[in-house]
Amino acid sequence: MPDAAAPHPTRTYAVHAETHGTGVGEVHTKQSIVRFDSSPAQGHELPGPADLLTSAFAACIIKNIERMGEILPFRYDSASLEVTAERQDRPPKIVRISYALTVVTDEPRQRVDLLHRNIQRHGTIFNTLAEVCEVSGTITALPPPP
Repeated sequence: MPDAAAPHPTRTYAVHAETHGTGVGEVHTKQSIVRFDSSPAQGHELPGPADLLTSAFAACIIKNIERMGEILPFRYDSASLEVTAERQDRPPKIVRISYALTVVTDEPRQRVDLLHRNIQRHGTIFNTLAEVCEVSGTITALPPPP
């Protein structure tokens, strides 16, 4: 019988990041390179660390829509998401994340709500950020085009 106090297995995520003092950094992960703004000021071309954090949150939700589409199963044509992260200056940190998720589906409202609850319960990045800042969001279901 498994020991209830035994720790759950963990996964490890590893990246390599570098800069050469040019204001452009790179994160190497898997087979990808993500360029980001590493300058002291906030640039307008490349994402900065807060943009990458907000992007990771959005990617987590989108990934879980695809995942729950298979697990539940949940039928949908497409999903889109808007995420806003709010930062305070002193001490510098993200204090609030809000999102508006839109799913094109013919599923009934109770199934849309079930999808939303599962996204909130089973998202690694979602849960991590919800522990340290306020996270709130909505889900809207739109009917598929005829």
